[in-house]
Amino acid sequence: MLEDFPWEMRLRGGEHMIRVEESTEDGAFVVRAELPGIDPGKDVEITVQDGILTVHGERSEEERTKRRSEFRYGSFTRAVQLPSGVREEDITAAYDKGILTVTVPLAESERRPRKIQIGEKS
Repeated sequence: MLEDFPWEMRLRGGEHMIRVEESTEDGAFVVRAELPGIDPGKDVEITVQDGILTVHGERSEEERTKRRSEFRYGSFTRAVQLPSGVREEDITAAYDKGILTVTVPLAESERRPRKIQIGEKS
């Protein structure tokens, strides 16, 4: 119940919202997502299509103490619009201490300054 866990944000259909941080670092667009308590190899799928990066997964957690047990489960999805000029084929992902980091290399800008010669008017 949402009342029991006010810190949890839920979407329609029982999906949980993922908190993300987006930034540009060292020539790459970087997305970090808080995903504690998951097995990234089994629970998470990352896809990219039409310039949209999507993180989707299923969570199942159980916490037991001597006096009670608590289950948390459900699916989660977050879609992020990628900036133009990314190299989708070179996207990488890593998971460490509950944080999923997806790195999307930016293509070098082909719009380099060029010198325009001035000619004489004929």
